Amino acid sequence: MNLRRDVFQAISDPSRRAILLLVATKAMTAGAIASNFATARPTVSKHIQILIECELLTQEQIGREIYYHASASKMKEVADYIEQFRQMWDDRFNRLETVMKKYNRK
Repeated sequence: MNLRRDVFQAISDPSRRAILLLVATKAMTAGAIASNFATARPTVSKHIQILIECELLTQEQIGREIYYHASASKMKEVADYIEQFRQMWDDRFNRLETVMKKYNRK
């Protein structure tokens, strides 16, 4: 059975978010990624596979090694979606600040 995972399901896991942070600045092999975790390598490989299925990671074979890269375009989609919530909360906090300033004056 081929499961198509949701991007937000993928980034809900702290280990997968950590993997994305690791490969955000430079491509890494599965072994290099796994060396940053106290879990078994097959567990890290499963996390990597989920990120690939969601197109948050891409892979590139160089010689015998496979390097994993963060997918900037897919991460931008996630950021664009979250941005609308950030703007909503900024507006709410700004209104609260205005109310609090008026309250403090009285």
